[in-house]
Amino acid sequence: MTTTRGADSALDGEAAEAGSTRLRQLQNDAAPFTAAKATLSVIVITKDEARHIGDCLDSVSFADEIIVVDSGSTDGTRDIAQAKGAKVHITEDWPGFGPQKNRALDLATCDWVLSIDADERVTPELKQAILRELAAPRAQAYKIARLSNFCGRWIRHSGWWPDHVLRLFKRTTARFTDAAVHESVKAQGQGAVLEGHFLHYPYADMDAMIGKVNRYSTDAAQMMHARGKTTSIPGVLGHAFWTFVRIYIIRRGFLDGKEGLILAITAATGSFFRYSKLWFLNKSK
Repeated sequence: MTTTRGADSALDGEAAEAGSTRLRQLQNDAAPFTAAKATLSVIVITKDEARHIGDCLDSVSFADEIIVVDSGSTDGTRDIAQAKGAKVHITEDWPGFGPQKNRALDLATCDWVLSIDADERVTPELKQAILRELAAPRAQAYKIARLSNFCGRWIRHSGWWPDHVLRLFKRTTARFTDAAVHESVKAQGQGAVLEGHFLHYPYADMDAMIGKVNRYSTDAAQMMHARGKTTSIPGVLGHAFWTFVRIYIIRRGFLDGKEGLILAITAATGSFFRYSKLWFLNKSK
């Protein structure tokens, strides 16, 4: 009898275990469906950005895909990007910032896209905000603040902060404008604001700043001319003067110290260059 009871107990235990296993299977089968994790493509356009591209790509290493579209770098930018795991595509021509970023966007394959410039960095706080939104989106597009550094000083006035830019969006719902300079993203909806910010290092020194102002003023003048815009000498001077007043006084550039004064003067100079070049283009018609 003792042996029989032991055998019965063993059988009961096996049955109980089998029942528990089946119950777990049924519970798993009944578990709610979990959607696949949203994926993220990062897109960057470059030309001679060896100084920046490594740190930039390190800051977005959490992305599922990184795409770099390069337009003729000769300083090792491509090699650095490839070493960081980016998919590098080369274009020989330069159609302008908007069209070039659309080329990069067309190469993206993930659900979401983060557009970042080579001289920008994603902070840890911003990374976490991006990951939270990918897990439970509140919108189809998001604006991100930028904190810019000029000659070692973080600029918090002069119109440079918070400088929200729309950079994170669902891939199929947005395009860049065709503007040669100062392009923007056209997306569905107004765009929510993300927590955190980019760190932005636009100029290595004054030489770099002056060179960039000169290049941008040429592109802007050509774009305005192509759209039929005209100006006069008083207009050239008026735009330059108003730019200084707007940045240094209205946007309180004076609170950024000597760097704020230099920024206001440089911006006014850029405006002077832009409209002077437009005036010469008008004159040459």
